[in-house]
Amino acid sequence: MSGAGTRGITLLEVVVAVLVLAMATMAALRSTESATRALGGESARALALQVALNRAEEYRLFGARVAGALPRDLPGGWRLEIEEAPTRAGFVQATIRAQGASGPGAQVSVIAPFDVTP
Repeated sequence: MSGAGTRGITLLEVVVAVLVLAMATMAALRSTESATRALGGESARALALQVALNRAEEYRLFGARVAGALPRDLPGGWRLEIEEAPTRAGFVQATIRAQGASGPGAQVSVIAPFDVTP
């Protein structure tokens, strides 16, 4: 066979095409895997946010003096880390971080009075 009349693709072209398709497939699988991991942790983040928001509401309802004395180890393996700082207006800014036994946590800031009178 002479090369002048043959048409078709060479083995090198086939190898290059297979490599390009393999790399595109790997990239698609990696992005799908990372999206699946991110979505899997979303419920844990939402629950941690709810735990932090609950404590922030206790700060608003009871004041920083009472809410600051509440337990920070909660049922279900939740742990709260709270940093308090006074504001110039006489309130307390509390930064509340909720962390579960495993999984991501959440952080909320609240400004509340030091003491609430009924």
